[in-house]
Amino acid sequence: MIRFLLRFLGLLLLATAFVFFVYDGTKSIANQQFVYVRVSELWADIDQHSLNAVQDWFKTKMLWAWDPYVRAFFDLPTWIVLAVLATFLVMLGRKKKKLIGYARD
Repeated sequence: MIRFLLRFLGLLLLATAFVFFVYDGTKSIANQQFVYVRVSELWADIDQHSLNAVQDWFKTKMLWAWDPYVRAFFDLPTWIVLAVLATFLVMLGRKKKKLIGYARD
């Protein structure tokens, strides 16, 4: 049941990543330059308060990670982040391969 849920969520996120990929591609073709929706922009559209809370938490608790890593994460294209997360969920939900020639205990 859990594997099914992980695979389902992974495929749903992968489909969403594809939608954002197509959306960014059409905007880039129309503008004749590379345009993409950032993670921070999407998160702000969904819930600005939680975005501010997470950013403030990183600035107070983990200031060493804010500038080089977390800020770069918030500037990534949304479709890349969703695709990586979807790949991770699908891999967690896959069935284990049968071992050929080995006995399982």
